[in-house]
Amino acid sequence: MDKNEFSKDGHYAVTLRTADNRLRPANIYVHRLEDDYMIARHTSGPDVGLLIKLRYDDVVKIVRTHPVLDRKRFMIPEALLKPKLWESRDSMRAYSSAPGLGK
Repeated sequence: MDKNEFSKDGHYAVTLRTADNRLRPANIYVHRLEDDYMIARHTSGPDVGLLIKLRYDDVVKIVRTHPVLDRKRFMIPEALLKPKLWESRDSMRAYSSAPGLGK
C-alpha cells in the first residue's frame, strides 16, 4: 500500500501484517499521513483508542472504507501528531473526542 490510498480523517477496515508476520483484521481511523507512515487510531478490538504509527507496508489490504461525517470526526491536538513526537515511539494512549457524540 502507499500514501495515496488513504486520506486524512478516513475510517478503514484493513488487514494488517503484525511484527511476527501474521495477518489480522483491524478498524482504523487515520489522523495524519506522512511520507513513510500514518498516525492512526484503533477503533475496535483490544487496542481501541490506541494511537499507532503504522507503515503503509504493514497494511496488506483495504477491505472497506467508511465515510466519516463531520460530527463524528475524532479531534486530537495537533501537537500529538507532529512527526518529531513520533520519531521515537510506535504507539501512544491519548483520549480524543467526537463532538457530535457528546464526548
